Amino acid sequence: MCWKVAQSPQVTQLFAAPGNPGMAELAECIPWDGNVSQLAEWADREGIELTLVGPEAPLVEGIADAFEARGLKIFGPVQKAAMIEGSKAFAKDLMARFGIPTARHKTFSDVLDALSYLETTGAPIVVKDSGLAAGKGVTVATSLHQAKQAAANILSGPERAEIVIEEYLSGPEVTVLAVTDGITIVPLLPSQDHKRLLEGDTGPMTGGMGAICPYPLPPGVLTEIVERILKPLVEGLRAEGIVYRGVIYAGLMLTDEGPKVLEFNARFGDPECQAILPLLKTDLLELALAAVEGRLHEQRLEWHPLASACVVMAAPGYPDDPHKGLPLSLPPAPPERVLYFQAGTRRGPEGLLTHGGRVLSVVGLGEDLPGALERAYAGVAAVRFEHALYRRDIGRKVSLAKAASRGGETDQPKA
Repeated sequence: MCWKVAQSPQVTQLFAAPGNPGMAELAECIPWDGNVSQLAEWADREGIELTLVGPEAPLVEGIADAFEARGLKIFGPVQKAAMIEGSKAFAKDLMARFGIPTARHKTFSDVLDALSYLETTGAPIVVKDSGLAAGKGVTVATSLHQAKQAAANILSGPERAEIVIEEYLSGPEVTVLAVTDGITIVPLLPSQDHKRLLEGDTGPMTGGMGAICPYPLPPGVLTEIVERILKPLVEGLRAEGIVYRGVIYAGLMLTDEGPKVLEFNARFGDPECQAILPLLKTDLLELALAAVEGRLHEQRLEWHPLASACVVMAAPGYPDDPHKGLPLSLPPAPPERVLYFQAGTRRGPEGLLTHGGRVLSVVGLGEDLPGALERAYAGVAAVRFEHALYRRDIGRKVSLAKAASRGGETDQPKA
């Protein structure tokens, strides 16, 4: 987001809170401990004209409310709207009320009730932590024992917890992001995340190990997603007095019965954002302003006629115990059509060091998906990062499927 906003001719000064070494090359980084009120006070004092929110935690804590209370423009939903991500139970309740297609489900806060219910469902079954879990609070249980263990682990903690148990859905997963001002909905190019740690979609769930864009939706499916999922959500919230301004993330399963919602997020997805924004020709700052100011109907998005692929390089030990302080270095001149986006990094006396689980997103751009993947993996090979974890099969399923079908019409937003 920082990289894309920095390209806008409207920007005279750019700040990042708290930022990282990658953002420091584009913006002035300011210290921030996560206190939303203090950041709103700082933005008011400095005369910040627009704020864009990346992560979910500040949204759920009410950063948009704190900024709007001071008359500051902010691109991100208010706290009540952000609860579509902050509580999966809340989101499921909304979907039931608004008639949005999703998996059959039940919510539990008592461990014995949850275990008793699982006895009636069997496996496969999906157990989800209802609260924020950085993309790692989902267990797709292939056995009853695994499902019970996941439920017990969450509900037996010291803090009051809640889980959602839902039916297992099958089909391709796809992400559709949309920008909205509470009335107009503008879908972005569909993408596909790769959530499992290891090749072949195996291993533990992560925040995402890579993404491709655009994902080739069958004809008519994007329109169906907008009409049956995104519109009912935005209109239903508005009818209840909640105006949603910002990005809606719809994680979807393309089932035999049509697209169904796996999850809603209240922000750009990571790593989907890294794959989508390099293809966006439109000024992101102007798009965000249009959403905040309620004039999104004036916007017409333009896209570069390319494909993109993002490969995440994570620290050894991720997702449970990522190693921090490991040295890494990027090539002085990136390979052609390769972008490096830093995430969990910090600057040490000798250079870059790891400072989180997912450390780098390496994005390749190409005329088609195979070309984009070739660029992305060339970019990975050019990084010096010993024992880095990354998947070598990002986009493989789509590449094979497209090769088998020899192309064909797909449903994408028009340039």
